[in-house]
Amino acid sequence: MTAWQDTARALQPHAGLRARAFVYLLRAVNARYELWIAERKRALLGGLRGTVLEIGPGAGVNLGYYAPGITWIGIEPNVYMQPHLRREAESRGLQVDLRTGVAERLEAADHSVDAVVSTLVLCSVASVADVLQEIQRVLKPGGKYVFIEHVAAPRGTWLRRLQRILCPCFRFFAVGCHPDRETGTEIDRAGFAEVQYEHFRAPLPVVSPQIAGVAIR
Repeated sequence: MTAWQDTARALQPHAGLRARAFVYLLRAVNARYELWIAERKRALLGGLRGTVLEIGPGAGVNLGYYAPGITWIGIEPNVYMQPHLRREAESRGLQVDLRTGVAERLEAADHSVDAVVSTLVLCSVASVADVLQEIQRVLKPGGKYVFIEHVAAPRGTWLRRLQRILCPCFRFFAVGCHPDRETGTEIDRAGFAEVQYEHFRAPLPVVSPQIAGVAIR
């Protein structure tokens, strides 16, 4: 069985207790962060046009940032998140195409979308490299991968040591989250034509620093 299949199986109803708990945990702790990150999200997401595929959209916290008229596709593995996302979309009068799946195997045709979005998603996928290759597969030439992700603290720092120590707890309670992943490095070497992002500190314990930027296919 492949890594992406393991991820999908872990989020199915027979193993759904942690997935359900994560929904409520995320919604409970996320409000302050969303207020803090709103300006960055507005700048990154507000200008996207055409067909936008969002991986791991969760409860739909990004829906309010997109411009009217886009075609939005969401790939969400946690079935317990999906009712919250549908209610969020309905409250905003949005039509969404929500699909169950994992980022290592996106349910989209080659070169079919104008932009792919991930916010705090790559920490918990089974293979960052595989996801980045899938993103490039579905993007049209010149398409954008827009991301906000938390990354490992610099090597040798107390925060990096803390991230490594707490990683098993995060993986269990946050459905696979790895706080010590060097995600920026993975994006840099994934083969995009151009990559630009900034580092910043977020008001969250352990899952900081973060990066935000755009990669062009």
